[in-house]
Amino acid sequence: MIGPYKNVGSDYRPQGCPEQVRVHYFVDAELGKVVPYGVYDIAANAGCVRVGIDNDTAQLSVNSIRRWLDVMGRERHPDAVRLVITADGGGSNGSRVRLFKVELQKLADETGLTL
Repeated sequence: MIGPYKNVGSDYRPQGCPEQVRVHYFVDAELGKVVPYGVYDIAANAGCVRVGIDNDTAQLSVNSIRRWLDVMGRERHPDAVRLVITADGGGSNGSRVRLFKVELQKLADETGLTL
């Protein structure tokens, strides 16, 4: 959860006492719409969340991975030659979304990493 917003997942609370939240994609009448994408580094037990101000796109999804590499990933894993990506497989990062695969290939070509 980020503030009063909710994305798929669970938060353990006493039965019958759910926390009231808004749904993800964060549509707000005053602020507009934002789309969060996160990278969780299992080895470092650290995460990085990026927020886009446009639609949920394959470019935004892959750019979140790219930005994580630039900001945190290369520093934490300087000798890495491959990157394992697990995604929820829905929306812009679905396994059948051609643009997601194209964008991942661009990232692999740029970084030299095996994805």
